Amino acid sequence: MNFQLNLIKDKVEFFEADSLKKLENQIQTQIEANEAILLGVHAVSHQMHVDEHGRRFYSAVVHFKAQ
Repeated sequence: MNFQLNLIKDKVEFFEADSLKKLENQIQTQIEANEAILLGVHAVSHQMHVDEHGRRFYSAVVHFKAQ
């Protein structure tokens, strides 16, 4: 039996929420989960969109890399 481990070196995750606080909580939860597999935050990109009813919509992309 041949057993081989492949380490994750790069990972990009997308997040979206209707409030900035919810978006921050989602990202923080995933940062903690990814630290367990030795990935740290490399870059973060975020945007905010306002729809025709004035509601705000937040999204973010977080790039994780091996530490």
